Amino acid sequence: MLRNGLEPWHLLIVAVVFLLLFGSRKLPDTARALGKSMRILKSEAKAMKEEDGTRGSAG
Repeated sequence: MLRNGLEPWHLLIVAVVFLLLFGSRKLPDTARALGKSMRILKSEAKAMKEEDGTRGSAG
């Protein structure tokens, strides 16, 4: 069992819904765009943490 009561078959249902919504042709592009967005989000969060650390030591 995964966190928050999610079972593996819940993930299967989510995957099927994605296939139905986006279709098999658009799925790789959608996954690529999602991955790119996640990388941007992580880098921005890291930059914000570094900026906070700089302010804390300077102030």
